[in-house]
Amino acid sequence: MLRKMLEKDRKRLKRKVHIRKTLSGTAERPRMTVTRSNRRLSIQIIDDTKGYTLVSASNLEKDLRNIKATVEGAAQLGEVMGKRLLEKNIKEVVFDRNGYLYHGLIKALAEGTRKAGIRF
Repeated sequence: MLRKMLEKDRKRLKRKVHIRKTLSGTAERPRMTVTRSNRRLSIQIIDDTKGYTLVSASNLEKDLRNIKATVEGAAQLGEVMGKRLLEKNIKEVVFDRNGYLYHGLIKALAEGTRKAGIRF
């Protein structure tokens, strides 16, 4: 089983490197990157030209701890992130799925962010 997990992680990292060769965030269109585990979801908005994280949201935060790592929870976290982006006057981002396949949690998170009014 350990061997299977290592192979799964290796394939994801290979996809991640392939994606990141062409994706980068600017001040006008920062990069929205997603990290997930079995229990946690995290989103960061990064300006790659300066190397700064502009906005972040995670279900580790005190007021977001009730959001679970489910499809519904991912959609809620995406909406929270969309509201935070609009407060910072960011309307457009580049979506970096971080090597994860675009279905389930990642898709729900992206659609939740789009529902809040962010384009990518």
